[in-house]
Amino acid sequence: MSSPDTEELATAPPPEEPGVPAVPGRGRFWRGLTGSLAAGMVVLAVCVLSIAGICLFTGAPGPGPLMLIGHPVAAVAALLCQRVADARNGRVAGFAGLGVVVSVTAALSLFWWN
Repeated sequence: MSSPDTEELATAPPPEEPGVPAVPGRGRFWRGLTGSLAAGMVVLAVCVLSIAGICLFTGAPGPGPLMLIGHPVAAVAALLCQRVADARNGRVAGFAGLGVVVSVTAALSLFWWN
């Protein structure tokens, strides 16, 4: 047995939290893809720096200075672009996501696919 009050609660959308922007369903795949690319670039940069540290202490040859500088720079650029993509909507978010893809692709093509 239901009352009119419970039926209204069942069909009403939940209230929005203050300070949290409403993100429409459009662009969720793009934001998810670029967020995954940015997070993967951060993981790759941490791994490269960790391996360089291990190689420094063991005396083994490791990644060169270009890789040690390029990976963190690409990771920071990807994270900054992803932050803009998450905070904005529309064309600005799309171009920021494109910036993530470009920075990750540039890092991978310059340092790994040569």
